[in-house]
Amino acid sequence: MKGGLLMSDYAIGVDLGGTNLRAAAVSRDGKMLNKIAGSTPTGAGRDAVIRDMVTAIETLQAGLTGQKLSGVGVGVPGFILMDKGIVVGAPNLPEFDNYPVRDEIEKRLGANVILENDANAAALGEKWMGAGREVNELILLTLGTGIGGGIIIGGNILRGYLGMAGEIGHTTISPNGYPCGCGNTGCVEKYASATAVSAMARLLNLGHDLSSEDVFNLAKGGNVRAQAIFEAVGAALGTLLASLINTFNFPLYLLGGGMTAAWELFEPSLLAEVSRRSFIYRQNPPRIERATLGGDAGLYGAAYLPLQS
Repeated sequence: MKGGLLMSDYAIGVDLGGTNLRAAAVSRDGKMLNKIAGSTPTGAGRDAVIRDMVTAIETLQAGLTGQKLSGVGVGVPGFILMDKGIVVGAPNLPEFDNYPVRDEIEKRLGANVILENDANAAALGEKWMGAGREVNELILLTLGTGIGGGIIIGGNILRGYLGMAGEIGHTTISPNGYPCGCGNTGCVEKYASATAVSAMARLLNLGHDLSSEDVFNLAKGGNVRAQAIFEAVGAALGTLLASLINTFNFPLYLLGGGMTAAWELFEPSLLAEVSRRSFIYRQNPPRIERATLGGDAGLYGAAYLPLQS
């Protein structure tokens, strides 16, 4: 006890970004106390996912009797209207569109709940307990099926006035480029995501049903066309990062997600492109590194939301 308050409190972070939800209890000093996976696929329907989330949270609570729950943070793919606790435009969770997720979970649990975009939560997790612990400003790019992004400034998530800031994957790097599902053309995620790698493999006649991992294995095995794909990925990311460096002048830019397994294949072209396009980088290069928390970044960040507030 200190100052009349129980100081060994904890928070629960929930990540709805994957195939199944995951949840973790994290102490105020950043120790992961327990981690579990839900049993219901996130595509099984809104009510089933909500029930699974509440069950996972209650299971974690039951293992920590006598400790104080500060609150629950939930990372969700899509835009979050922070003041209303509503998800809008969640392509992987369409049944959650305009549904009062926060209020429904709070009603069932009787606990404080904060919603956040999953990439923003991952960026906050890297700031709190990952590669960004020594800085107050960073940008995280999450490279997966698409490209997500989170911006940390002054140690806090930059959300914008509606909570929609940080959609870095839809930054234009080729004005007349490939069409994107967002309605734009030339978004960076059409050139540097796992989906883009598979598409380029088809264009280069490497195979019609190759995953990005298949292409990675071909490149590691010496296939020149597969290697060229990852060089193109690096150039696309370098173009994006040069603009981010010129705009923000932050000390740290992190890349996370499954695509970073190919880091050694795309890093050289990435750094060359950044150097070519950013005079700030050439003058005083910031750190461009792999994120360190892996799939747990979103759990740490979601848990930190109620602790931080």
